[in-house]
Amino acid sequence: MLEPLRQGLPPIDPSAVSGSATCTLPPHYEAVGGARRFTRTTLGGWGLTERFDDVALVVSELVTNALRHALPADAPREPQEPPVRLHLMRWTSRLVCAVRDPSQASPVASEAADSAESGRGLFLVESFSDCWGWHPSPVLTAESAPGTAASRGKVVWALFRLTDPV
Repeated sequence: MLEPLRQGLPPIDPSAVSGSATCTLPPHYEAVGGARRFTRTTLGGWGLTERFDDVALVVSELVTNALRHALPADAPREPQEPPVRLHLMRWTSRLVCAVRDPSQASPVASEAADSAESGRGLFLVESFSDCWGWHPSPVLTAESAPGTAASRGKVVWALFRLTDPV
């Protein structure tokens, strides 16, 4: 999940993660509030409460987009379909928020203000984080050959640079 974050940035050593937390979210809009509470608790535990407002806004937008576009209300759900998941990962100088959902459709940012469904949420993500991106989510399947992965869903992530402690 971290490989795309390495492009254009100083190296991130996956073994240097100083904190990691994951939350599985139900396919209901009430999950956005739960994601914000999870983010507040996690950031508080990491001593990053001063970053809550920006991070919570980005988490809210990423989770809302996942629920709106990846899990439309009229789409039938298969029992084995993976849920939306929120991942928070912290390094000394970075914090990453990543939302995994079952859709393979790419997210599109737009500055259009005429509709909440126009990509305006990703414009906010771009504005409040230091960078963001997405990539297909590789998952191993029973049918996959050993060492290979099939793509199912995607991960949309946002990176926040943290100030070094003085």
